[in-house]
Amino acid sequence: MKNRILVTGGTGTLGRAVISALRNENSEARVLSRTNGTGHTGDLLTGVGVQEAFSGVSTVIHCATGGSAKDVAAAGTLIRAAQASGSPHIVYISIVGIDEIPLGYYKAKLEVEHLLHQSGLPVTILRSTQFHDFALRIIDAQRKLPLMLVPRIPLQPIDVSEVAARLVDLSLADAAAGRVSDIGGPDIRPFVEFAHTWKTANRAGNRIQPFVLPGRLFRAYREGHHLAEQNRGTVTFEDFLAARTQP
Repeated sequence: MKNRILVTGGTGTLGRAVISALRNENSEARVLSRTNGTGHTGDLLTGVGVQEAFSGVSTVIHCATGGSAKDVAAAGTLIRAAQASGSPHIVYISIVGIDEIPLGYYKAKLEVEHLLHQSGLPVTILRSTQFHDFALRIIDAQRKLPLMLVPRIPLQPIDVSEVAARLVDLSLADAAAGRVSDIGGPDIRPFVEFAHTWKTANRAGNRIQPFVLPGRLFRAYREGHHLAEQNRGTVTFEDFLAARTQP
């Protein structure tokens, strides 16, 4: 009998990669999305359609995110639906460094972790470094500017496909594992080096200027609290950029 796995946020960057990774497994993937025609239509903020999506589900991979307070509210809806549906295994994707880096979004992710641990449900939590897509968005937003400003911090981006593969492995495990080891990209380098990699790949003429800001937030990044020294992926930022340019 196939495992029936519900993927919240199944139409997002990570959710799509998780669905793709599940296709080769003996599992039935069910998408929960607010968008009609993408699977089970349901809203984790209002609760509409959520309980129906949990019917017959053995595992939930929770990828949906809306930012800060919305994430906490959505987690509450998810937990209540799971508790009423036979307590499926909840696999949650979180972010490396959320207990050290003073960002509102990170505080919300940490609160969701606490809610899951206290829920009485079987829970597995994976923290990942930021995706290659995250680094690209910051760089790409400045592609038309003559001067590209890049924070003077280390970065360790990981390919979303490798995070998705790890989440699928955890979802198919015999038992929940609590918080597992963090996962990160293959290279820890100054952000400015990733910007230069982009510049070379795109033959761009932008001048790249690193900058430093004072305060606890940038100090936490400079100290590397967002990095994962172990369990590194293999897909480099160069690989990621090359794959995007292939026909």
